[in-house]
Amino acid sequence: MAGKLTAGSGILLVTANVGSLFEDLENLQKTWLREFYQTVQSHKPHFIAVHCQEVGGKNYEASMSHVDCFVKELLSSDAMKEYSRARVYLDENYKSQEHFTALGSCYFLHESLKNIHQFDFKAKKFKKVVGKEIYSDTLESTPMLEKEKFPQDYFPECKWSRKGFIRTRWALADCAFDLVNIHLFHDASNILAREKSPSVYSGMRQKALGFVLDRITDQRFEKVPYFVFGDFNFRLDTRQVIESLCSTATMQTVRVGDTNEVEKLIFRESENDREVVLQLEKKLFNYINQDVFRENNGTLFLQFDSELSCFKERLHELEISFPPSYPYSEDSSQGKQYMDTRCPAWCDRVLMSATAKDLVLKPENEEKYLVYDNIGPNVCMGDHKPVYLSFRLTAGAGKPNANKHKCCNVQ
Repeated sequence: MAGKLTAGSGILLVTANVGSLFEDLENLQKTWLREFYQTVQSHKPHFIAVHCQEVGGKNYEASMSHVDCFVKELLSSDAMKEYSRARVYLDENYKSQEHFTALGSCYFLHESLKNIHQFDFKAKKFKKVVGKEIYSDTLESTPMLEKEKFPQDYFPECKWSRKGFIRTRWALADCAFDLVNIHLFHDASNILAREKSPSVYSGMRQKALGFVLDRITDQRFEKVPYFVFGDFNFRLDTRQVIESLCSTATMQTVRVGDTNEVEKLIFRESENDREVVLQLEKKLFNYINQDVFRENNGTLFLQFDSELSCFKERLHELEISFPPSYPYSEDSSQGKQYMDTRCPAWCDRVLMSATAKDLVLKPENEEKYLVYDNIGPNVCMGDHKPVYLSFRLTAGAGKPNANKHKCCNVQ
């Protein structure tokens, strides 16, 4: 049983790109749910937020019915029976290309949690949360959230894809905070990503993330602490990583005959019988020794994880001590193996504003309650490992004002 509010409310924030789950319902989905339930049981939170990306998977037209079954399982399982209230928001409207993001935001409230309210963005006031409700299709008309897809000119080559954000606002006891589900653009080509440092894709993600931060801190609503967690698609600086991994290798360039376009880069050792160290193609990153990304949880490569640096005043993160969260093998018998499609990277993150970090790192928040980690480290969870932040929000964390459900701790 989760503890009383007086001891602080346990908060569990989870981000999970679930695209793989709908390709293998028998194995992957069961394993995923089991590991998620074990995480809930281990931390016993009062408030759970699960931000999903790629809801329905790659073949979403055929898989959306499986999404509904997945959500019903979450809502009705024995492991979640003490969570008597829930709000689930699923963007399933795939026929509307200019709006479809394939994001899903799920919130579960423990029966012992008394003083919890959700913000109505249309009425501009907080409302009590009662019962379990699921919203899908046209989330644009739902006043309890803000949802946006990025403008078309933000997308690589201006081609629509399932990228955007969903924002909800909550008030727990005397403190309000925003929870933002986000999915940013991926690296379409390893060859192009290597061309310069930082890559062209990094610039696109930077622009889109700046767009989100500007939207959630504009003048329309009172500013509150915010947590942004999702699939940021942050990548290691490809050019720098390759220079580090292949420092003694020579590079061979293979071009397409008709266009002279670079098709493949092959890096060979100068000695050792000119052994191939790395092969790079548009969707191939085949390095000779994948173990380097797992040794010491891959922390050697954090020096190349630099996409957050230009947001250091606006976004904060706890120290990463888990391996890169993507791209894991989707073979259900492989729990730690990476696919050789991309350079492993920490795509899935839980980030926060300075004021949110102050809530998380309050002196009375004992270290044992503060965990930033992944879920299912030893089993297959799909191509992304879910990442979570667990902490306690202590009573009196905020400074109440005339309206007790407005935010304290204004940023």
